Amino acid sequence: MRLRRIAAALTLLAVAACTGGKGTEESAPPSSSSRWIVVASGRDVTGKGGIRQQLIDAWNRTQPADGYRARLVELPGSADAQRSQLLGALQSGSASYDVVNLDVTWVPEFAAAELIQPLPEGAVERESDLVSSVDGTSRWGGKRYAVPFNSDVGLLYYRRDHLTAVSGRGDLGSSVGWDELRQLIEKLNRERPKGYEAGWTTQLDGYEGRTVNAIEAFASAGGEDFRLIDGEGRYRGGEEQLAAGIGELRRRTGTAYTLRDAYESDEARSLDDFARGRTTFLRHWPYVYPTLYATFKDDLGVTRLPGKSVLGGQDLAVTSTVSGERAARAFDLIRFLTDPDSERCLLRAGFAATRTSAYEGGAGCTHAPVFAERPSASPTGESPGRTPPDRLGGLSFSRQILLPALREAVQRPRTPLYGAVSRTLITALGPLYDVGPRGGGAEPPDDQELAEALDRALKRELPH
Repeated sequence: MRLRRIAAALTLLAVAACTGGKGTEESAPPSSSSRWIVVASGRDVTGKGGIRQQLIDAWNRTQPADGYRARLVELPGSADAQRSQLLGALQSGSASYDVVNLDVTWVPEFAAAELIQPLPEGAVERESDLVSSVDGTSRWGGKRYAVPFNSDVGLLYYRRDHLTAVSGRGDLGSSVGWDELRQLIEKLNRERPKGYEAGWTTQLDGYEGRTVNAIEAFASAGGEDFRLIDGEGRYRGGEEQLAAGIGELRRRTGTAYTLRDAYESDEARSLDDFARGRTTFLRHWPYVYPTLYATFKDDLGVTRLPGKSVLGGQDLAVTSTVSGERAARAFDLIRFLTDPDSERCLLRAGFAATRTSAYEGGAGCTHAPVFAERPSASPTGESPGRTPPDRLGGLSFSRQILLPALREAVQRPRTPLYGAVSRTLITALGPLYDVGPRGGGAEPPDDQELAEALDRALKRELPH
C-alpha cells in the first residue's frame, strides 16, 4: 500500500513538473497587450494551478480594469537548462520577461551581467521580517537586486518505526549529530528492519545535488570561519580546508552508512528509495514532507540535518530593460508576492517561507484561499487524504525544525561564476563515487590528493 501511495505521489510530482503556467481562474485581460507583466519562473512543485499562479491571480484581482496584469511563464527542463534559457533570452532580448524568479545561486551572475536592476527603497515590505540568512541571497555588490520569494533548506527525514525497533527511541528531537546518527546506523546495520539496505540516502549524482552535499560537508568541517569565496567573489580556500571538507564528505557518504544507489541519485530517486524502505534516513528538502507523511503517517520523523545545511530557494528580480510605469508595476507585483500574507500562503502550500512572521501562526492567508485552512498542502497540488500536521513527534515542524534550520543554514559560494564552481566541485569529487563495478574498481585518491586537484581547479576558474 505504501509503495502504491508513493508511486502515485511521484507520478503526480512528475506531472506537476511538466505543467504549464495557465492560471487557476480567468481574470480580465489588460486593455493593451503591452500591459502584461510577464513573470518567468522554473516549475512550481505545488502543481497545476499551484501557489505561485494563485498569488499572481490574487495580484491581478487588485488591479484596476484598465491596469496591468501579470502572467506566469514556466520554463521547462532542469535548473541548469532554465538558467541557460533565461540568460540567452535576456542577453539577446528574444523574450520580454519583466520579472524573473531566480535560483538563489544565480543572483550574483545576473546582477554582475546587468540583466537585473537594483531594487528601489520600499520594494520590500517589512524588510526586518525577512529571515536574515535567506535575505543574504538577494544582494550583490552591496545592493539589493531581488527579494526572497520562497526558501529551501536540507532536512533529515527518518523512519520512527525503524528507530523504535532497534533503539527504543523513535524521535530524534529538533536536532541530531553525525556521531549519534552513525551509531544508530550501525545498530540498524546489525538489526536490519524489513526491506532495509543502508542507513541513509541523499543526492550524489553528477549534478547540483553533489555540490550541495559537498558544501554541507565542507561547512560542517570548517566551522564558523568556513568560506571558499569572499564577498567579492574571490577564491579564499586552500588545500587544508578542502582536505578537511573532503574527509567529512567521505565519512558521511561512505558505503558503511550510505545506500550505494545514492551515488547515482537525484531528488526523485532518493525519495523513492526512502519511501520503499531501503533506508531509514533521507536528506531532502521541505517540500517532500506532505508526500512522505501521506505515505508513512506517524511512522515519519523529521529533524534538522546534522552539521550545516545549505540554503536553496528562489528570489524575484526585475529585468534591466524595464522602466517607467511598467517597472513601478513590476516592483509592486514583487512586493505583493513577497508580503507577509503571501509568505504564509507559501508555507501552507509546502514551501519554506522567507519571513519570520509566517512561522508565528495567527492570521491565515487571504491571497490564496485554497490554502487558507490547510496547514500544509501536498506538493502535487492534490490532497494526500490527510493533511500533514504541523506538530510531529511533539515538535512543531515549521517553528522548531524548519525555521531554525533556515536561520542556521549556509549559502553556496556567492559569485557570478557559480556555475563554473559547481561544475568544478562535481567533477573533482567524482572519484569518490566512481568506484567499484561502475567505476572500474579503482580506489579513489586520498583526501589530500583530491584537495590539491580541487584547489588547482578552483584557482583556474576564479579570481584569487
